[in-house]
This record gives sequence, structure tokens and C-alpha cells, in this order.
Amino acid sequence: MWSGPRNLSTAMMYAFATRGDCGVWDEPFYAAYLKVTGIDHPMRAQILAAHETDPDVIARRCAGDAPGGEPLFYQKQMTMHLVPGFDRSFMRSCENVFLIRHPARVVASYARKREGPTLADIGYVQQAELFDEVAGWLGRPPLVIDSADIRRNPGAALANLCAGLGIPYSEAMLNWPAGGHPSDGIWASHWYGAVHRSTGFDEPEGPLPDLSPPDAELVRQALPHYERLAAHRIRT
Repeated sequence: MWSGPRNLSTAMMYAFATRGDCGVWDEPFYAAYLKVTGIDHPMRAQILAAHETDPDVIARRCAGDAPGGEPLFYQKQMTMHLVPGFDRSFMRSCENVFLIRHPARVVASYARKREGPTLADIGYVQQAELFDEVAGWLGRPPLVIDSADIRRNPGAALANLCAGLGIPYSEAMLNWPAGGHPSDGIWASHWYGAVHRSTGFDEPEGPLPDLSPPDAELVRQALPHYERLAAHRIRT
């Protein structure tokens, strides 16, 4: 599942984890991304100390079995973490799905957790590039699901996604225990407060947020990439 940050991605990981037949991995390449780029993120030192930083080791694990031997393996991947030069061959052994969210909502949410986000930080350009790469070898657009559609009708959206993946849908995906998941990355204490308080998907969101001029410009840059993928989203 390829997305940018603040994109319902953790809730989706929790939804798949509740199935009982699906192991999950939270942002496999995060520590490797921080090590290679040198970028400063909240909890950088703790992330580098606690998680695998060798991208080749990570890629091999992504192509392998689920951590607990489950028949399904859900990988919550951030598009900006797959730095150019990292091995992408594992993607050909996976079903690649693209989780999107309107950039105005992403920028507003991200800016509350880390000041001054850039276009590279929110992953839209990288997501579009990965989408094109996958479409190129598939010969068709890969699956795209919009977080707004999930929040509008979680059961229908997840059932349609499962149908597209060729796996059974389970109503267990609609709820999870509050307080997080054992598979959370160490960064969860900074980023996952709202989803840790949740036990299911939130209600549909209201109007788009008002933004500062710099954040509005960032949305303007990201919007064409979002809209291009949104044209292929699963309809509910």
C-alpha cells in the first residue's frame, strides 16, 4: 500500500491487521530513508537505532513471507521512503495499491506535526512516479483507493478493494482495539495519537481546510499528481 504521510495509512494497516490472516509491516524503509538522505525528522535517532537501515535487507523481507507466517502480508509503504537507488524488484512480487488523499488535507495535518513541509516530504511526486512504473509493467493502471471514499463508506470501499485484490472481505476490518498495534514503528508516539484513540474509521471530513499562503502553494504543486491518480480510483 503506497501512500504519503497523514493519509489514513495507519488506519488501513490496522484494518488489515484485524483480519486474522494478515501480517503487517509499518513503513519498512523509514530508517533506511533517514540514514541515506540525512533528513531531520522527529525521533530520528530512535528510529535509526530501533529499525533496519539496510535497504537491500528490507527489500528481501518485503518479497518474503509475512512476519508471522500469515497467508497475507500488508506492507504500509511511504512513497518518499523508496529513495532512488533502493532495490525495487520486490514490488513485482506484490500487489501494489495506491492510497491517496486530497493534498489540502494532507498538508494541514502534516504541518501540525512537522513544520515547513516540502513537496518531497508529502510524497505526491514519488507516488505518481511509482504508479507509472507499476502501470508500465502491468499494462494497466494499478488499484487506487481514496481515503475520502473509505471514510464515506468504509465497508463498501474495503469490500471493493478486497475484490480487486482477489481476497475475501472481512467485516472485522472495520474496527480495531484502541491503543495501537504491536507492529507500530517506534515513531508511533509522535505521529499516531489520533489513530491510537480510534477504534474504527472516522466519519467523512468536512470542507477543505484554510491554509497559509506557503501551504496553499504546496497544495497547488501536489494537486495535479493527486488528480491524475484519483481518476483511476476504485468507485464505491
